[in-house]
Amino acid sequence: MTDIDPVTLEIMRNQFESVAEEMGQVLVTSSYSPNIKERRDCSTAMFDAEGRLVAQAEHIPVHLGAMPEAVETVLEYDPVPGDVFVLNDPFEGGHTFQT
Repeated sequence: MTDIDPVTLEIMRNQFESVAEEMGQVLVTSSYSPNIKERRDCSTAMFDAEGRLVAQAEHIPVHLGAMPEAVETVLEYDPVPGDVFVLNDPFEGGHTFQT
């Protein structure tokens, strides 16, 4: 692993957090569910290829407790770059659809 200087690290952290925030805004804007659209009862986060949390949006962080299980479920499908997963099964941390 290479060392990253503190300035570059802070820039990268802000960029990743911005992506997670934008994901949340898109989710709220495009949702049909009043729970998401009006109450903003949702969470978004980014994980790396090994399932480690990279950044999370400041929406409803209580959901983030279920995200590790959801990420484990996705990793069982052996995702490759370009795969997209939608999760919505509370027993698996979210139901998995692969596109």
